[in-house]
Amino acid sequence: MKKQITRVLNGMPTQDGAGVNLTRAIGQPALRNLDPFLMLDEIRSDNPDDYIAGFPAHPHKGFETLSYMIQGSMEHNDSTGGHGLITSGGVQYMTAGKGIIHSETPKQDSGMLFGFQLWLNLPAKDKLQQPKYIDIPKKDIPVLKGTEDTGADATIKVIAGKFNGVGTEGPVVRSDIEAEIYDVTLNKGSLSTNIHTDKRGFIYVYHGKLEINGQVVAAKQIATLGEGEAIDLVALEESGFLLLAGLPINEPIIQYGPFVMNSMSEIDTALRDYQSGNFV
Repeated sequence: MKKQITRVLNGMPTQDGAGVNLTRAIGQPALRNLDPFLMLDEIRSDNPDDYIAGFPAHPHKGFETLSYMIQGSMEHNDSTGGHGLITSGGVQYMTAGKGIIHSETPKQDSGMLFGFQLWLNLPAKDKLQQPKYIDIPKKDIPVLKGTEDTGADATIKVIAGKFNGVGTEGPVVRSDIEAEIYDVTLNKGSLSTNIHTDKRGFIYVYHGKLEINGQVVAAKQIATLGEGEAIDLVALEESGFLLLAGLPINEPIIQYGPFVMNSMSEIDTALRDYQSGNFV
């Protein structure tokens, strides 16, 4: 059975950090979250005025962030002592857990900065774990390329999961939600995959135009995925897109800015802890 395309929405232009211009696909008013995914932002500009101010030190609690850079570089620093420089093709993966303060600073003053930040929710039992951070360079992200591996004129960067059960599993592991995160370039023709019917997720097209189970999705649009398994992808022109899926956590999502908990009382605690300097 083909996986349902439940909605197709335009990404919303907005600003965050110290005035960084971006497109918000998840976390906008029309799509507050998509359990287990809380936010997806795209940053893409060759004008440094759009990004140079970056994201000065700010707190997080109760979820994880995953930053993926397609082109350009961004430096990470956090209150646990975590530090990394994400460059083209690399990933930063941070678990905020019980509380962390971090900053993200562009390490360039010209040229293209193009990447994504994803927020992944944590179940209640894991929200107060110790914060942690890992830096994953491009060389550690498996790539499926060409008809031999994928059966299509496609390149698939495997950040989490194992695309169609082929090749090496991606370096980001969230076994509780069985996360799958792929960056796909489909040059022409078609590509098929299966995502378990219990998983929810989305396809975000960042380049070109794609037909997903018969529905056309253009650049800067997100298609949300419901029940069913089979996904047939046809490139109407050379296309680049993110495909993400995971099992819903099915718990209340109470978000207050950079804090995501299960109740307002927990949000109040998070605010008091941050204001009292009790984050790591």
